[in-house]
Amino acid sequence: MAILIDERTRFLVQGITGRFGRHYAPRMRRYGTQILAGVSPGHGGEIVDGIPVYNTVADARAHHPVDAAIVLVPGPAAQDALLEAAQAGLSPIVALMDGMPIQDMVWLRHRLRHSATVLIGPNSPGLISPGRSVAGFIPPQSCCPGPVGIVSRSGTLTYQTAHLLKARGIGQSTAVGIGGDPVVGTSFVDLLQRFQADPETEAVVLIGEVGGTMEEEAAAFIRAGHFTKPVVAFVAGRSVPVGRRMGHAGALVMGRRGTHASKVAALQEAGVAVAALLTEIPSLVAARLRT
Repeated sequence: MAILIDERTRFLVQGITGRFGRHYAPRMRRYGTQILAGVSPGHGGEIVDGIPVYNTVADARAHHPVDAAIVLVPGPAAQDALLEAAQAGLSPIVALMDGMPIQDMVWLRHRLRHSATVLIGPNSPGLISPGRSVAGFIPPQSCCPGPVGIVSRSGTLTYQTAHLLKARGIGQSTAVGIGGDPVVGTSFVDLLQRFQADPETEAVVLIGEVGGTMEEEAAAFIRAGHFTKPVVAFVAGRSVPVGRRMGHAGALVMGRRGTHASKVAALQEAGVAVAALLTEIPSLVAARLRT
């Protein structure tokens, strides 16, 4: 099994006629991802690498049995595109764009709070269930099928962690980049719940960073006994000064909130093995898969 996507998931790509859409949609299809349609207002009737393009999500759904969306529209237009996909009942919605205004995401998350829509991102590298489907920028050659789930706030560290595990002969069930913005659609806890329910996921690697409280919330979830599988974590940003943003908009330490030390302490108190270096992750995972 995998979480969220597999070889049966049928996608449309919003923004398929843009530079990123034209580049990444064919690459995802070559991996085996089912991309049945594209959406780009004003470009209906065009074809991108054999994928028919429609003006609206409703038009695409009228012609193709799509059930999920990959969104590659510019950040300022993202709110409308994400809402259009959600109102069409598509899930998951994988929001790859950066630059989405925070207030737009706050409004959208409030709007979707009672829906069954799973929104990954924004500012996400996407997700991959190796050997089955990829939705986003995660390089498939860095991954291989196996029993370890990855959930990460960093796109680059998602790829690197998968690569390190693969080099050690440890494959992944699903790797998910939740996005680096201060407000995202899916949290660590949301995904830990899904990995807990997945019988093929035997352990999880959690990649956090300074800023926000999602790592502490994940630690509390684990400490409460809601997640019973082994967890190995890494928290980026040990040397980041207070008040200085590190790469992501969400990686900002304010006072004692969201510090590297507070996150590491919370995870360790929950029984999580925290790697000091990313390269320590494979050994920590291998030891826990054997027990």
